[in-house]
Amino acid sequence: MFRRNFIQRITLAGATGLAQASNHKTATYQVKGFSCPTCAVGLDTMLRGQKGVVRSHSTYPEGIVTIEFDPDLVNDATLRSFIAEQGFTVGK
Repeated sequence: MFRRNFIQRITLAGATGLAQASNHKTATYQVKGFSCPTCAVGLDTMLRGQKGVVRSHSTYPEGIVTIEFDPDLVNDATLRSFIAEQGFTVGK
C-alpha cells in the first residue's frame, strides 16, 4: 500500500513538472542546517507540496536550494518563511 501511494505521488509530481509557464520564476537560496542528504530530499518534497511551487532541488552538503515557482501563487517571503519553519536558516 505504501509503495503504491508513493508511486502515485511521484507520478503526480512528475506530471506537474511537465507544464511550464513563461511566468515562472526561479529563486536560489543558501540554506544552513542540512545534516545529511535526507534533509535536502525532505525539504524538496515538502516544498513541492506547497501551492505555486513547480520544482525544488536542494544539494547536500552545499546547502543550496533552487526553487521554480509561480509568482502569482507564492512569493519569495513565503518560500523563505516556509524553509525557516522547517528548521533551516535561509541566507540572504
